[in-house]
Amino acid sequence: MKIGCPTEIKPQEFRVGLTPNAAQEAVAHGHSVIVQKGAGLGAGFTDEDYTAAGAALADTAAEVFATAEMIVKVKEPQAPERAMLREGQVLFTYLHLAPDPEQTRDLIASGATCIAYETVTDDRGGLPLLAPMSEVAGRLAPQVGAWSLQKANGGRGVLMGGVPGVGPARVAVIGGGVVGTHAARVAAGMGAEVTVLDRSLSRMRYLDDVFGAVFRTRYASAGNTAELVAEADMVIGAVLIPGAAAPKLVSRAQLSTMKPGAVIVDVAIDQGGCFETSKATTHQDPIYEVDGIVHYCVANMPGAVARTSTLALGNATLPFLLALADKGWRKACADDPHLAAGLNVHAGRITNAPVGEALGLAAITPAAALAA
Repeated sequence: MKIGCPTEIKPQEFRVGLTPNAAQEAVAHGHSVIVQKGAGLGAGFTDEDYTAAGAALADTAAEVFATAEMIVKVKEPQAPERAMLREGQVLFTYLHLAPDPEQTRDLIASGATCIAYETVTDDRGGLPLLAPMSEVAGRLAPQVGAWSLQKANGGRGVLMGGVPGVGPARVAVIGGGVVGTHAARVAAGMGAEVTVLDRSLSRMRYLDDVFGAVFRTRYASAGNTAELVAEADMVIGAVLIPGAAAPKLVSRAQLSTMKPGAVIVDVAIDQGGCFETSKATTHQDPIYEVDGIVHYCVANMPGAVARTSTLALGNATLPFLLALADKGWRKACADDPHLAAGLNVHAGRITNAPVGEALGLAAITPAAALAA
């Protein structure tokens, strides 16, 4: 198979979809790899690293898209990239279609087969290609939240760990999954007083067993959520419904109950955000205020630590990438229902039910797409 990797063009996105090691593995499996010149520089990989791995270099993204049978990326294709997709081509990347009808329409029109990292599953009910970026984003959330709390950035001027005689910041984490667990762990490590809200009793028992008194857990009822949001110096939104739009868990009206200069970090912004007042921002202009509350809603948080993120993502995607290249997408998905769960668009049809429901579009099952 001809595998192509273009340079990411989303603002301040420094990751790359294919590491030199992944390129070397693909070449060793008998495939050809074409990488756009400069694609890996943001993550610390030179063009020479790719040529040493056996990849060919292309001057432009257009050349990559025209040549490759499978396009491997990190972020959802931007409008100019979507215009270069063609019928029968495979796209393997993060898509986050539920809050993005424009992208969805373009992918449907392209006729391409689009497999989303974020809906690939595993035999434990997890999301193995989302998990590494969730870990990165979770660990980053308290870090960027602490920066946002600084008075010069519009925050309350509260130090996460406090000092002797002065209490620490209070941090509420909504969601106890991968993002929330890593966020709580790091925030607690910074000395903050941390509470994790979740609706799964089994998950809260797990967190209590593993972390003990490092942070507290509370059931995520509307009343408990409202109480903790009002008390918090920082609220981290870490909820996820695979493939679907994130639920709005904090309303604009609730902002008036928060402390002036408190900070919201919405890690769920890729799926539309879990705060009513959230809107996507960039690393270049990451924060804004609504009713005196600082919002940090960068839609590609892991891009800030591009090398770590690229290596972590590459470790997770490589087995699936090789399966798609070795077998072709149809046999690879037929052999692995977890990979088939990543199929979001094929031949002009939505193939993921939560995406279809979020956008009001008819969807077929991946099995129906495979049988077609």
